Amino acid sequence: MLIAITGASGIIIAIKLLEHLKAKGVVTELIISKAAEKIILIEKDHNIEEIRRLASRNYEVDDLTAPPSSGSYKVNAMIIVPCSMKTLASIANGYADNLITRAADVMIKENRKLILVVRESPFSAIHLENMLKLAKLGVIIAPPIPSYYIKPKSINELTDYFVGRILDHVGIESGIKRWGEY
Repeated sequence: MLIAITGASGIIIAIKLLEHLKAKGVVTELIISKAAEKIILIEKDHNIEEIRRLASRNYEVDDLTAPPSSGSYKVNAMIIVPCSMKTLASIANGYADNLITRAADVMIKENRKLILVVRESPFSAIHLENMLKLAKLGVIIAPPIPSYYIKPKSINELTDYFVGRILDHVGIESGIKRWGEY
């Protein structure tokens, strides 16, 4: 599974997703954008190398020769978490100028699962048009909207629940409580 972290708020979602996948023994490949490196330093006590160690394999964002840049390289799913509006716009308009946007372009052209955990609020009409364009192509647009019916006691509980919902989309059981179980 290919995970990309871009320069938007919400790095904790990516970290928790990588932790869950590692605990499940899922092989993960990771790309971190340059902007995400800056956000990691602002938002989290983790350093970039700690986050990289959560993945099975790492790629540099500018390495367009890396395996995920080719359709012949088999990746079952790609999750961009968090997904910045810049990355969303690049993907929606076929502007594959780095490994993240190229790999996303490959996922679309090869008809593979692509999930974008978009982070912005409020959404502008441009953001919504880009999301609609990609949703029409089968891309899953999954903003991390809280589920209050779980009666969370912390941000960690909300984040774990949302990570569980992401895992649902790639067929990995997370053990989250479901609607009606509260």
